[in-house]
Formats: sequence, C-alpha cells, structure tokens
Amino acid sequence: MKRSSSIAALLKNANQDFKAVRIAYDASLHEKHVRDDLRVEIKNIFENLRSCLDYLAQDIFETHCSSSRKPNSLYFPIRTTPNDFDQTIAKDFPNLKSTSRIVFDILEEVQPYKNLWLGQFNQLNNHNKHQDLVEQTRIEQPQVTVSRGGGSVSWNPTGVTFGSGVSVMGVSIDPRTQMPAPNNVLRTEVAIWVDFRFREIDQSVIPFLNTSTKSIEKLFRDLQPHV
Repeated sequence: MKRSSSIAALLKNANQDFKAVRIAYDASLHEKHVRDDLRVEIKNIFENLRSCLDYLAQDIFETHCSSSRKPNSLYFPIRTTPNDFDQTIAKDFPNLKSTSRIVFDILEEVQPYKNLWLGQFNQLNNHNKHQDLVEQTRIEQPQVTVSRGGGSVSWNPTGVTFGSGVSVMGVSIDPRTQMPAPNNVLRTEVAIWVDFRFREIDQSVIPFLNTSTKSIEKLFRDLQPHV
C-alpha cells in the first residue's frame, strides 16, 4: 500500500485529537454550551478520517485498476443502495470485482445499506464542507434508580408515567411525583445525564467519534494485505 504511512499518520492524529475532544467535551458540559475548541477538534477528526478513506481509494485503483484511466476526481465509494454501489465501482474502479473480489467485498461490507455508520459519517463530513463547524445539541436526561439488596430498577421520569396502584420493588409510586413514596426500604437516586449529540444524525458525540475512528482503522487493516 503506497499511502499506508500517510494513512497511519492521519489515524494517529485522529486519535490524538480524540483525546483533546474528550477534554473540551467535559468542559463544554460544565459550561452548558459547545466550546469552539471542541467544534474545531471534531472538524479536524472528520477531515483526517475522510482523507484516510480517499487515500485508500487511490491505492485500490492503482493496485487493481491501473490498466484503466483514473477519474479526474476519485473518492472512496459511499452509496446507499447496492445498485448505486455497483454502478460507482464499475465507473470509478473498472473491473475491480474481477481483479480483486476480496477488496470489492470489503468495500461493499461498509456501505450504508449494510453499515449505518458510514452513511452518518458521510452526512456529517459533507455538512462540514458547507458550514463552518458541525452542530451539536445539548441533551439533559433525568434517570431515577431505586435499589434494594442486590437488585435495582431505573426509568426516565419524563418518558414513563406511573398511574395509581403501581409499585416498584414492593414500594408504591406516588403518581403526583412519579417517585417512590417515602420509605425506609428502597434507596432512591436521581441522576441527570448530560450529553452532546450531532443534530443531523442524532448520535452522541463521543461514542460516534470513537466508532468512526475504530471503523476506519479496521477498514485500513482489512484492506492493507490486498492493496
């Protein structure tokens, strides 16, 4: 793979930026708004990961399709239907299906119609090209947990409504407060879960960035022996 060192360097930078994102993320949660440095680091990660994909596309073409004329613009194929994927491969990577069925299968396996993540990644990446930074929205989610002995039950009081006569672990729920009635049996905790989510795809920032980085690292490892 001609560009393996460049891809490895981009992945290293993406992982380093991810560490910086975690720091800015925690600070943003505390300040209750998305800090500019968090937005910038997220943008950097997406740009580096997208470059990894396009470097892979270049190496695939040069290894398996070099007898054909390379398109003026060659990008990693991301298509939402099998038919669109087949047409794109036939157009941009002529004869790939016959020259390397393994590579073809690896590319197809990550397509949005088989792997939702790549379509969401592409949506955010395209969004970044047209606006300054990816938008996130802050979500506060309350959760009630009651425990007794070694067991526990949790629920979201804004999403669950208990009527009269309902009990949890042997204690009645007060329909006015949606909480266990005063008692000396259960331990009751109310936690506020705070999160930033990408508005466009309704995914949590940190898990999605982690999934994106790990998925492209895996794709790189899978393709490396064949490109």
